[in-house]
Amino acid sequence: MKKCLFILLLTGLSSVVFGQEIRINTYGGYVFKDRVDSYYSSSSYYDGQIQDGGRFGGGIEYLIPDRGGLELQYLRQNTNAPTVYLDNILSGGQVQQTNFDLRLNWLMLNGTRYFRVSEQLEPFAGAALGMGIFSLTNPSTNNERSTTKLAYSARGGINVWLLENLAFRAQASLFSAVQSMGGGFYFGTGGSGVGLNSYSSMFQFGFDGGLVFRVGQ
Repeated sequence: MKKCLFILLLTGLSSVVFGQEIRINTYGGYVFKDRVDSYYSSSSYYDGQIQDGGRFGGGIEYLIPDRGGLELQYLRQNTNAPTVYLDNILSGGQVQQTNFDLRLNWLMLNGTRYFRVSEQLEPFAGAALGMGIFSLTNPSTNNERSTTKLAYSARGGINVWLLENLAFRAQASLFSAVQSMGGGFYFGTGGSGVGLNSYSSMFQFGFDGGLVFRVGQ
């Protein structure tokens, strides 16, 4: 009797572990420009713009039956941020302008709700929390600084299933990192640890496309 119960338990656990759906999501898209600015005082401010460009990445998603999915996602964008700034310490009271090299890395945990309307069409909406890891380089001095900030995002789109285990994904998304620009990066030519005392949150709107691979079910 105990042996039969043990076999039934193993069978049940196997169905739970191996019967779930796992998806591999790939992303490639376009992110629009975003202005970042802050005026701490008349003698301490910056005004810049994160340039538009491509973004790419991927994620692994665990599907919860009748509830949605949980996805660990990574995205990266390489771009520039032309910035005008003034600070008595950083620029000696002179207005400066620099086209910074900027690298944005997003590591997010997405919660997604799917609304399957047919075998081929699967609309979805979701939100995420995570972190943004940003690296900024002054090309004039090669000074580099990195910072990590709390990030959040929202998205909506649709999966179009081409085959049983392959779909095309299209979505729109909005990413933001709280107080991501400013003192953490120090807009200027000064040494490490010198920076402005004001901050600006960033908001990035973009469109992504990619492939979805269903690898477990």
